[in-house]
Amino acid sequence: MAPMFRIFVLAGAMACGLLVLPAAHAQQAGVDCVPVQGQGWSGCDPNYRPQPQQSTQPSAAPAPPARWADQWGAIATDNQLGKLGASMNGVDQASVESLAMNQCQNEGGTQCKILISFHNQCGAVIIGDGKINASSAATIAQASEDGLKVCSAGTTNCHVYYSACSLPARIQ
Repeated sequence: MAPMFRIFVLAGAMACGLLVLPAAHAQQAGVDCVPVQGQGWSGCDPNYRPQPQQSTQPSAAPAPPARWADQWGAIATDNQLGKLGASMNGVDQASVESLAMNQCQNEGGTQCKILISFHNQCGAVIIGDGKINASSAATIAQASEDGLKVCSAGTTNCHVYYSACSLPARIQ
């Protein structure tokens, strides 16, 4: 059958009611499509996906703000004998200094002195040829860098000998 003849037969069958096509589903704007419109035309976009309904239940109460406890650290050294004592995460300066001194003496130090105390930070002990210093900062890296700069300005062979942190602890 020639293509043109097929079109006429199909058109004639539809006109006489001999060809029945299934009923088309009418799309409802806002339900299963979104209305679209252009210059001289309008239609319905079937890719529309309705947004989920917002919950009518009240949202949970916001969490209370975090609370933090200060923590102290101290480092004691006996420079003549090369002994070190440290105490971290204490509740006050006096207690960590006392513990650091005790540890230094327990290590064999006879002339222990507090080298540095700090709270909510990190500390680093830096040694070089005949020199010792300490530094504190927010991170071990920063405390070490600061201490190495001071040491390098006055001597050679500077390196980090000891480092630790005593950072605030979340209590709520």
